[in-house]
Amino acid sequence: MRLYLKCAYLLAFLYPCYLTAQDNYEIQVYDSKLVPAGMTMAELHSNYVTTGFRDTIHGVLPTYHALHETIEITHGFNPWLEVGVYQFLTKNDGLYPAYVGNHIRPRIAVPETYKLPVGLSLSAEFGYQDKAYSTDIWTLEIRPIIDKTIGKFYLGFNPVADYSFSGLNAGKAPQFSPNLKFSVEVCSKLKIGLEYYNSIGPFSHFDELNQQPHQLALAVDVDFSPQWELNIGYVKGLTSAVEGEIFKVILGRRFGKVK
Repeated sequence: MRLYLKCAYLLAFLYPCYLTAQDNYEIQVYDSKLVPAGMTMAELHSNYVTTGFRDTIHGVLPTYHALHETIEITHGFNPWLEVGVYQFLTKNDGLYPAYVGNHIRPRIAVPETYKLPVGLSLSAEFGYQDKAYSTDIWTLEIRPIIDKTIGKFYLGFNPVADYSFSGLNAGKAPQFSPNLKFSVEVCSKLKIGLEYYNSIGPFSHFDELNQQPHQLALAVDVDFSPQWELNIGYVKGLTSAVEGEIFKVILGRRFGKVK
């Protein structure tokens, strides 16, 4: 119970202070489970923007026909802690492949042995992205993760928040980005569902609806084996504030043995 209280206090302390928006380098609703202690997960996020912005906006290069690649390496240290690192790369239309930035993401969770009615974890992602590819350069994301599986049905909620230390939104009120996922198990290795992403705006005053980047994704999750996993999705932008269409693929491979 002591660990549960520590997690709850940390969530209560951080949540009002800092929060982050979903971008098109890692389009994912996190589940609450950590990488098992002693194991390492290597993931490749590949997002191709088929219908994106054709103009430079606030110094950020056009995203039309851009291919964004993110390499994510996460290691599980114990039943309640994992740490992930990210390498962001891009190939914009007509340009050479380029380095975008790096992030680090520690995450804590309430172990399943506590038998809570829902899965509960909390990640804090901090890092840098080049100003040519992001309006905010140094940022901190706080991502509470709450989920529940009932039979063949899964529901996940990430009430994400982010704070910018450098860039267009530096020093402004934290941005609120609620992300949702609902899926159903079709067979033992296949799930199909919907994912929803949005950035409503700062807590002090939400943006106008047409300025909010609402996105809806049809996604498939495939578990080949205990070592491999795959997420494939078609992401549709629902407002003019976000790219129109993105195809995403997340391929993950686990290494090592559970302690």
